[in-house]
Amino acid sequence: MDSANVYDVIIIGGGPAGLSAALYTSRAKLKTIVLDRSKAAGSLAYASLIENYPGLERSMTGNELLDIFRKQAESFGAEYKDDVQVIGVSLSGELKEVFTMDASYKGKTLIIATGSMGRKATIKGEEDFLGRGVSYCAICDAAFFKGKTVCVLGDSEEAAKEAGVLARFAETVYLISPSAKLKAEADHPALAMANVKVMTSKVVTAIEGADMVEKIRMKDSSGESELELNGVFVYLMGSKPITDFLQGAVEVSEEGCIITNKSMETNVPGVLAAGDVICTEARQVILAAANGCLAALSAEKFIFGRKKTKADWH
Repeated sequence: MDSANVYDVIIIGGGPAGLSAALYTSRAKLKTIVLDRSKAAGSLAYASLIENYPGLERSMTGNELLDIFRKQAESFGAEYKDDVQVIGVSLSGELKEVFTMDASYKGKTLIIATGSMGRKATIKGEEDFLGRGVSYCAICDAAFFKGKTVCVLGDSEEAAKEAGVLARFAETVYLISPSAKLKAEADHPALAMANVKVMTSKVVTAIEGADMVEKIRMKDSSGESELELNGVFVYLMGSKPITDFLQGAVEVSEEGCIITNKSMETNVPGVLAAGDVICTEARQVILAAANGCLAALSAEKFIFGRKKTKADWH
């Protein structure tokens, strides 16, 4: 293959981790391409308001912040492709190959930054209200629901923990479990909070509203009911890393998280991962961006055979 058609860095994912990596690699004069499934997909893209990212002089939507990331990376020469569905990879050779529905790309290094929204919207209205009352991250969006009524859908320890986070802001938090019993410990601190109300054996069938979420519809053994509220936090499925296209090419944990060292290096030389796909404890834009920076520096180190990453002070 003509070396002119080989990239120094291929990045899968156009969220804050992938775009931050692209900024650093392209600024280092590495030939970089970002393959993004959609500009409008991903946790940050769905956020209706961002106000706690350092350096912002005003609040903005997640899409606006992503647009800044994207333009900055492109200004240094990064190539960006939208509406690209990656269907597979080949990582055994010296060059890493990424296969999409329409083409294949070869690169000296690969950065995986596909995020962790590995769940298709299954509740009627869920996709329609993403960023408008539906969220997958309580720690990100809890402050927007101060004094309001919200619900958390799920029966896991994570769902209970997120209910506790929301309870510090919202007036009332309903923890709605599709099963008869929560998987969380009975003495979980969140369950003892006065404004957390647990509802078991209920399946949410629809999320409804006008511009924002206004109510949900539920069903149980006694029939259907509805509940008026302002926010729905989904912790059923959908927080799993998006790694299906890898087909076991890199090492992952039991939870499906890509395993990396502190430099974002996977078990495959020249393959790195960053952002929610590695399952950081707190899913925040600033952490994803930091991961992307580390992955980029490690990619540069690998390409030039350095023993240590090269600091970028400028």
